[in-house]
Amino acid sequence: MTRFITRNGWVLGLLALLALLFVFTKAIQPFYGAGDFGSLARAVLPFAFAVAAQTIVVIAGGIDLSIASMMALTSVTAASMMNGASEEFALLVVPFVLVMGLLLGALNGLLIVVTRVPDIVVTLAMLFVFQGAALLVLEAPGGAAADWLKALITGTVQLPGLPEAITAWVPKALVLLVICLALVWIPLRLSGLDLSLYAIGSNPLAAFRSGVPVARTKILSYALGGLFGAMGGLSLTMSTGIGAPIPGPYLLASVAAVVLGGVALGGGRGGIIGPIVAVIILRLVRTDLTLLAVDPNVTAIIEGTIMVIVVMFGAYIALRGRSS
Repeated sequence: MTRFITRNGWVLGLLALLALLFVFTKAIQPFYGAGDFGSLARAVLPFAFAVAAQTIVVIAGGIDLSIASMMALTSVTAASMMNGASEEFALLVVPFVLVMGLLLGALNGLLIVVTRVPDIVVTLAMLFVFQGAALLVLEAPGGAAADWLKALITGTVQLPGLPEAITAWVPKALVLLVICLALVWIPLRLSGLDLSLYAIGSNPLAAFRSGVPVARTKILSYALGGLFGAMGGLSLTMSTGIGAPIPGPYLLASVAAVVLGGVALGGGRGGIIGPIVAVIILRLVRTDLTLLAVDPNVTAIIEGTIMVIVVMFGAYIALRGRSS
């Protein structure tokens, strides 16, 4: 037990902070209940997928500035393909968009490996490419989403044998998030590919000398990031019922949550659970500010300040780690 607490101290601390925030939320809004928690889960969903995409890239020693625009491109692609189509056609749209995200992410990784241009430069350029492509698909918010897709994140999961008072606190959006993360992360752990990601993030030269295919693993990290980005784009279309070509505030939020979640910006350290808990914390802070009737402009300033401080702290820790 002591070893478990030592190894997961940061995540446990985040969970404790999240619990305290929920207590504070209940104190300022006594009527905060299961329905409000469900709304929070739906709001967190696209942010969580963006964080998962950024996490897997950062662990491998990179960074992806194109996540938000990739989400916008996959969102409008899905919405435009489902617009006026049958419910059954969406069964083909979903895997198509997921493969599309996988290939877009792999393209990022391939460009970084082949050109040897820093990842921050390549992904910044691709940010504009994906954003322009999204505007070509849809010039303005529009399109549609299949009803069964929207139903996947609406309401709660009914578990047989459990009272409704408990199942009311199990939103479908949260269950969908856990399932999607598990479908990617568990095979990585079982195959041992996660060790290659950590190895190239920690020390690429040592990883190469140990027989790790650095270039292929780098491309894999961006491909998986693209897959999570496509999930985020689909979740946007599912939650709003349309596609939006303008990227949302997911880039800085993803980097801030990654750092707050205990992942080193230099790579090689961290996990997926911490950043997901961190992004829930950041969204709950926004909810509390809204409940306190803080001016929306002031809320945006506070949110931005928190994110900048967290990112600067993470960059400082990364620089200290490199210098030592």
